[in-house]
Amino acid sequence: MRHCREFALLVLFPVAAQAAGPASHDAIGSALTLRGNVRLRAEALDGQYRRRGADSDSMFSLRTTVLADYAAGPVHVGAEIWDARAYGQAPTSSAGTGEANALELTQAYIAVDLGSSLPAGSAALLTAGRFTLDMGSRRLVSRQVFRNSTNAYTGVKLAWTGSTGDRATLFWAMPHRRLPNGPAGVRDNRIVFDHEGTDTQLFGASLTRASVLGGSLELYGYGLTERDSPGFVTTDRRLFTPGLRLFAPPRQGRFDHDMEVMLQAGSAVASLVPADTHRRAVRAWALHAEIGHSFTAKLAPRVAVQWDYASGDDADPDRLTRFDPLYAARRFEFGPSGLYGPVMRANLMSAAVRMEVTPTARIDGFIAWRTLWLARRTDEFGNSGIVDRTGRSGRFAGHQVEARLRYWLFPGRVRFDGGVAVLAKGRFLRDAPGARANGDTHYGYTDLSFDF
Repeated sequence: MRHCREFALLVLFPVAAQAAGPASHDAIGSALTLRGNVRLRAEALDGQYRRRGADSDSMFSLRTTVLADYAAGPVHVGAEIWDARAYGQAPTSSAGTGEANALELTQAYIAVDLGSSLPAGSAALLTAGRFTLDMGSRRLVSRQVFRNSTNAYTGVKLAWTGSTGDRATLFWAMPHRRLPNGPAGVRDNRIVFDHEGTDTQLFGASLTRASVLGGSLELYGYGLTERDSPGFVTTDRRLFTPGLRLFAPPRQGRFDHDMEVMLQAGSAVASLVPADTHRRAVRAWALHAEIGHSFTAKLAPRVAVQWDYASGDDADPDRLTRFDPLYAARRFEFGPSGLYGPVMRANLMSAAVRMEVTPTARIDGFIAWRTLWLARRTDEFGNSGIVDRTGRSGRFAGHQVEARLRYWLFPGRVRFDGGVAVLAKGRFLRDAPGARANGDTHYGYTDLSFDF
């Protein structure tokens, strides 16, 4: 790879940080829970695949989270500070609020345990205020793990668990819009509190039944409404996304599966131009299918095959058919985000093979190969900004190969995480209008994470 200096930093960075040793931990008492995490990351990319952005880029980032929860009988009061900062990126970097969101009150909630009013073996928790949210597979609504900043919401949610393992969640929330959203504010790690309001509302329900066809069955529906607000233009989405998921988690010596179908209907405008008021019907869908097997061999390997499809826009002037992934997480299936992140659940056809290993409780890793095709050849690929409205550049975007290794230097306290990814560009990313003649995309990162 070019720019060897940047990738040398990726290797040396965790070695120097390791000398800091494990994070301290003090017992506070049973009523008050206090925990946090500090993560340092170095990452670098060359052979940019985006239409815009630095051809080569590198960045150091620091993420600090502190969560406090106080329990007084069935009532919990909690708050979480999430401080995400990025340093050293190129002036024309693709880095945005996904990488920098300084000193944000991500959570501030009151929760009431309703278990005493339910039948034995059941539990329920009612939460109001600011919170993060993981729903089901996290393919539509998620709290971020790999990304430097996270999705957060203000509203109310009710989570119930039955005595047989059935689960249900209902929620209404206002998603936070991360600020500042301009390049200068991101580059300076400027502290601007995120915005939430009724201009954007997310709501829905999910029901999971245990012991269905050798696994679990999940049914859900999520609604999203938005409108323009001062200084912020939207596509005025009015979306309803119902879905069905049938899954069984990996177990040693057994097959596992994860099948999910997501439909999407509603309306939206096609652009962020304020004068564009022509609402179009939304008709989109997505699919994930995965079958894996965990072996009993020494390295505890798991091998899985995956297929993903997400509809793209068909250029019909009266409808929109590009799937909207809402507030999804991507890293667990589609590769690292940060300065990288070419793959998303929109205008995508993709097959993948993945091999995971867990030699010990302290070490795990994987390697994966994924083919990338456009579902619609006249729509944009991922978030690349590259579109060929004529369709003459074909559908093939390329191959992605990635690998990751994680190791607990001090179990439960300090963990190293390192990974690489290569996007071997296909015809579309080489020949479409706006594509760069700069070779394949190479990316690498190293993390060091301290829990306390």
